[in-house]
Amino acid sequence: MNSAPHLLREDRAEYERVLDEALRTAPDRPELAAVGRRLNAEQLRTMALNATALITAAAAAEYEHFVRVREEHRRPSGVSVMASVLGGGSGDETMPGAGFGVVVTVLAPVLAGTAAVIFLLVGSVLNMLDPPPDFAETLLAAGWFFAAVTAAGILAAGVGLLVTALRNRSTEVPAPQEPGGDLPDEISRAREAWRHALLERGIVPFLREALAEPGTRPGPSDAPQKGALGFTGPGFTGPGFTSPDLAAPGPDLQPD
Repeated sequence: MNSAPHLLREDRAEYERVLDEALRTAPDRPELAAVGRRLNAEQLRTMALNATALITAAAAAEYEHFVRVREEHRRPSGVSVMASVLGGGSGDETMPGAGFGVVVTVLAPVLAGTAAVIFLLVGSVLNMLDPPPDFAETLLAAGWFFAAVTAAGILAAGVGLLVTALRNRSTEVPAPQEPGGDLPDEISRAREAWRHALLERGIVPFLREALAEPGTRPGPSDAPQKGALGFTGPGFTGPGFTSPDLAAPGPDLQPD
């Protein structure tokens, strides 16, 4: 069996919802009609939560597709603004000269601020001499000039970022909402495909094996069906699982 993919924290709640739905509708499934007789719903839920990695492996392909589609739709929300600022546009609209303009816009406040600090610092020190050199006032004036340039550059950069963010707001794709919220069609289809595979190939077979009578479980020599998970019942060899009073008495326990 392939190892199960890491189930992201944000998807654990979805897994539990699918599991709860399967337990709630168990009476509608003949193969799960034994819920409440041998094992109750709470016991089955605990076992299925402990077997999350094993169960989700049955829908690994659908889950990987769902995560990939979701990430592809989320990426523009974090990249579109920076791409527009650094490239001057997006896609084919990017102009060759936009990169130089962006570099100048970003570097101008930094260089001007550095020059302002140097000129003001040197000018102030020279102005403290007695008598101060003639060019001390010139250095101070240059320092204040570069300080004004720095302020103007920061203001212009802030306005540019704000305008770019507003322009790209309409193209941003919001992160998936809680169930019931609006999702892009492609993400919704991928999520539903994962949920269906998780239910039909993972959760239901696991619950069916857990509810099966000891004498009806397939033995070690039985060939597994293609695509089946290969559960061996609630006492399968995964970590943390014990079979609740399901073992039949061995030969040594037969009465005389």
